[in-house]
Amino acid sequence: MTLDPSPLGPASISLAGRVAIVTGAAVGIGRATALALARFGADVAVCDRDVENLDELAGEIEGLGRQVVAAGLDVRDADGVAGFLATARDRLGHVDVLVNNAGGGFRAGFLDVSEKGQRSLVDENFTSVTHFVRGVVPLMAAKGGSIITITSIEAHRAGPDFAVYSAMKAACMSLTKSLALELGPRMIRVNCIAPDVIPTPGIGTGLGIHTPLARAGHADDIAGAVVFLASDSLSGFVTGTTIHVDGGNLAAGGWRRLDDGTYTT
Repeated sequence: MTLDPSPLGPASISLAGRVAIVTGAAVGIGRATALALARFGADVAVCDRDVENLDELAGEIEGLGRQVVAAGLDVRDADGVAGFLATARDRLGHVDVLVNNAGGGFRAGFLDVSEKGQRSLVDENFTSVTHFVRGVVPLMAAKGGSIITITSIEAHRAGPDFAVYSAMKAACMSLTKSLALELGPRMIRVNCIAPDVIPTPGIGTGLGIHTPLARAGHADDIAGAVVFLASDSLSGFVTGTTIHVDGGNLAAGGWRRLDDGTYTT
């Protein structure tokens, strides 16, 4: 199948008429992503366990003139995911974009992680993604869609004291490559975005700035990459890859920028 795209221009960025799902949307990267998609024209279905902040977000999306479906949801709950997707289908009709943002971890040496803790990490960071992909693909139209999973720089390097979390983010990256091949004939693009620490409520605040780009990251940096991957016009031939939104930290490897602009290892 070949496409004859329209000439690129400002209208290419519009997501008008599109429907997006964002998980873990109440605060931080998820919130910025849901609002960015709405500002660019998409109707949005959002979920999170943080119902109070999710309701506030839903009000902001409605204020932008977009339709919104919001549900308190633990993404580890397969039945809950199915119910949420059924509501989104009934209210919004179809899905064009899925953003798997929900996830999280805790600091602990691998030998100190209990079986219950490990299961929680696996379910929240990996199994939840599989729940949503299986549920959303049948809701995507014949023209295809875009699946975007927020992973982490730790999917691509060691994660001491976050070993299981890092392994699950790496698993999402591997799954993305396989799904890009399996879903390509359906015109569904599958990609990852790998941030480093982005200051959000309770995470990454008070840290020094040592990235090659001499500024802190922002949730909107991730949201901008999501908008790019959501747009068929801008990223229609991009699939099976990871966009690293980390200020250059992956490229830096073991190098660390000092305050005077020089580097040390």
